[in-house]
Amino acid sequence: MTTHLVWLRNDLRITDNKALSAACSDPQAKVMAVFIATPAQWRQHNMAPRQAAFIHANLLQVQAALAARGIELICHQGDDFAGSVNWLVEFCQRQQVAALFYNRQYEINERQRDARLEQALAGQVSCHSFDDSLLLPPGSVQTGNGEMYKVYTPFRKAFLQRLTESDVSSLPAPRPRGEAVGFTAAAAFDYPLAEVGEAYPAGEEAALHRLRAFCREQVQDYAAQRDLPAIAGTSNLSPYLAIGVISPRQCVNRLRVECPDVLEDPQSGAFCWLNELIWREFYRHLMVAYPALCKHRPFITWTDKVCWQRNDAALLAWQQGNTGYPIVDAAMRQLNQTGWMHNRLRMIVASFLVKDLLIDWRAGEQYFMSQLLDGDLAANNGGWQWAASTGTDAAPYFRIFNPTTQGERFDPKGTFIRKWLPELADVPDNELHQPHRWAEKQQVLNYPPPIVQHQQARLETLAAFEAAKRGGL
Repeated sequence: MTTHLVWLRNDLRITDNKALSAACSDPQAKVMAVFIATPAQWRQHNMAPRQAAFIHANLLQVQAALAARGIELICHQGDDFAGSVNWLVEFCQRQQVAALFYNRQYEINERQRDARLEQALAGQVSCHSFDDSLLLPPGSVQTGNGEMYKVYTPFRKAFLQRLTESDVSSLPAPRPRGEAVGFTAAAAFDYPLAEVGEAYPAGEEAALHRLRAFCREQVQDYAAQRDLPAIAGTSNLSPYLAIGVISPRQCVNRLRVECPDVLEDPQSGAFCWLNELIWREFYRHLMVAYPALCKHRPFITWTDKVCWQRNDAALLAWQQGNTGYPIVDAAMRQLNQTGWMHNRLRMIVASFLVKDLLIDWRAGEQYFMSQLLDGDLAANNGGWQWAASTGTDAAPYFRIFNPTTQGERFDPKGTFIRKWLPELADVPDNELHQPHRWAEKQQVLNYPPPIVQHQQARLETLAAFEAAKRGGL
């Protein structure tokens, strides 16, 4: 009997999984699956303990779902990618595997790992890889000159044209292959784990339920509500997308079912949400076209000459939510306590770290990865480089968010701020975004004064970027 092996990575689902579906296409083949944990690699890339715990919880769900269909999922814990390759080669030999199936990952280390594996298995095991975590594969959306787009808007236009011409239908879960099999539940990883909480139940059924409810009940209001952190106006699907509990095809197909005119109405909430899915694609396509992004290099090379400030105390105050700017501090405390942050707030706190404190964006990128339940290298790097004015299609360096007016605009009544900064509960609405002014009169406030004056910091940041630009051109 031919043996097919599926190597699961960031695709922890059985529905709409291209590698799993292909491995199961031969009804006579014996199908097995493996998952390899790499704690040393995770530490190197600052994976959040919450995300590690979320991976483990979803892995248990996939194990049970596959076992019920007669497919055993073996979980192995190694150290790094090199060890994964060695173990997998030996496993294929022991199990007499004829064909290996996996879905591609696009980060540079992962691509090098897969290339080494295919080389090691050449002539022994046929390898089949698939573009599964994206709507369209990297390199398929290019300019007329055959290059990757460097600006988002023309990329989106070309992307949508390709999308309408492409088959992005979702694949069903594999049918049962005989009797259910027993399995040994995946042991806890040798990695720090943190409580995920009830907000993100594990399993693809939970993810699909959330997707259906969002597209049916909320997406129409997405454009109007997505920037207001006090309102639950976003899909909250990013943790599931990051580790592949749900696919972007499932997202788009459900959106089309509930909002069939999504492509005809670019002002709609549905199109606005689709736009966010395309931003996810844009950053991943960029990462393949420009592998230096995986190494935390800026896309705009002269920005590497910015003289960043080394200020450990200011960095710590930002990390802990003690900057004296309420919208920044509330956002950081939300991140620290839940592992998630509203996207508008990600832009605000990133701008504050880089443009107000003049601290290297890579310090923020790293801290986000160490905390985020939805940590994703391409999206996180893309967002930070946008805010820092170092990336492709970035905000111009002279566009600097004012953290006070951002708070006034997006949390006008302070509902979000008061939730995460209970020490400001008694501050009136009209003083909440500058509570130190109120404290000067009242003389009672257990909240730090601003660690930097925005207007002065803005001038210093402009000067630092202008000097770097002159020196880098």
